[in-house]
Amino acid sequence: MEAKAISHFNAFLMIVLILFWGSSFVVVKIALMEGLTPIAIATFRFLVAGGLFLFTILLGRKRMKNYGFSVEKKDFPMLILLALTGVTFFFIAQYTGIKMAGASIAAIFVCLLAPVFITVLSARLFKERLARRQFFGVGIAAFGTFIVIMGGSISFQNNPQFFLGSLILLSTPVLWTAYSLLGKNVMEKYSPFLVVAYVNMFGGLLLIPFSLAEGSFSQIFTMSLHGWLAILFLAVTCSFLGYYIWFYVIKKVGAAIASSFLFAEPLITALFAIAFVEEKLSLFTIAGGFLIFVGVYLVTKR
Repeated sequence: MEAKAISHFNAFLMIVLILFWGSSFVVVKIALMEGLTPIAIATFRFLVAGGLFLFTILLGRKRMKNYGFSVEKKDFPMLILLALTGVTFFFIAQYTGIKMAGASIAAIFVCLLAPVFITVLSARLFKERLARRQFFGVGIAAFGTFIVIMGGSISFQNNPQFFLGSLILLSTPVLWTAYSLLGKNVMEKYSPFLVVAYVNMFGGLLLIPFSLAEGSFSQIFTMSLHGWLAILFLAVTCSFLGYYIWFYVIKKVGAAIASSFLFAEPLITALFAIAFVEEKLSLFTIAGGFLIFVGVYLVTKR
């Protein structure tokens, strides 16, 4: 199958997106330093984002009589599945991992391992053979992941929190792969904006029981100004604008090509983390991240 070319406009959108998403890991770290729990941050982010999407849909409905905002009942289970994989479970895992292992590790795992999973699973679904180079790339990426986790932990006794956080973060590329591939199929029926709107609204609502269970929902009344600014940044740029850009570009050029832009996201995260939260990168993290990058390049190169 011939690869689609990406236009300058779509490339620009993806650059803006990785700036949003790359900095978001550090913004979450700042929110955690303000005393918010990982689940609370995710809940408040997507409740605000869901409200923005709902307002936009209702506004569009009011201005244009033919504005489509409804989906068929049979597609609601799929939208809920997208909400669970792409929002509820994904961000509980990611934000918990950021708290335990750090922003840079979280970015490396989701941004560099997700393209590997997406490419391999896409090939399986469409019955395409992976080249020997791609199998080699998967092995290199796996070895790089091992170095990042074990190098950062040194030993389970010395840093068990980092090790456990890294294991939690390993679930994020799996969830993102499921979300991206399932979402692409739904795009065939509905507009990207509509799907993203429902995913954010459902995802936020599905986070509420988790927040209530841990007793963190009350933090919405005690948040500092910095906490609110962090939530608004995550909701407006990373969710409201970011999710629309992601699905829009996927529909135009495909999941594999769009995912390749995520390669640069860990670098953006690392730079922001060093500058704003004084996060330090070990040689193991740098070496492992580089190996993962090489592996991803071999897997996705056409």
